[in-house]
Amino acid sequence: MNSDTSSLSVGGYLFYTEKDAQLARAELKKIEYLEARIDYSAPESIHYIYDQTIRERLFRTPVGWKYLERLHDFLLSQPDIAPESVIDIPLYLAFDGEVREQVNPARERVVPSKKRDRDKEKERFLLSVVLNVLLAAAIVCMFVISFVSENPNIINYERAIAGKYAAWEQELTEREQIIREKELELKIN
Repeated sequence: MNSDTSSLSVGGYLFYTEKDAQLARAELKKIEYLEARIDYSAPESIHYIYDQTIRERLFRTPVGWKYLERLHDFLLSQPDIAPESVIDIPLYLAFDGEVREQVNPARERVVPSKKRDRDKEKERFLLSVVLNVLLAAAIVCMFVISFVSENPNIINYERAIAGKYAAWEQELTEREQIIREKELELKIN
């Protein structure tokens, strides 16, 4: 066997990619860790460990499945363990060459529901509408204030200037009237 295939061989299995071989090596370390701590005199604890490793999908390669099969057979041989309580080893792999779409069913529980996403979208939309209405009302208020204001601005400058000229014109007309009256008084006397 050449060096390329020897790095892909783990636990009696020859893997197709280095990534799969690394995964199998990691599973071998997990098996060694478990074996160092498992007490085979307590079948209930082994049953718990067996169930947890399946639920958490700790083993995804044939190396790990082989270990699970050993635990499965051990549990079935125990008189204190009901055979129907020992779940079968799930294989999340289609043997026609395709990996199932659902990679990890345990992680599916963590994914937020689409209903929550829709609720959040509705809340965001409602908040957006409310903010837009408030901004539009603020703009309308600014225009009203500008229009009603006494100070000339871009909206009411024509009216303000026309009002000033009208006031000046009226003042001049009043002064002219006063001057004419004075002139008439002076000529008559």
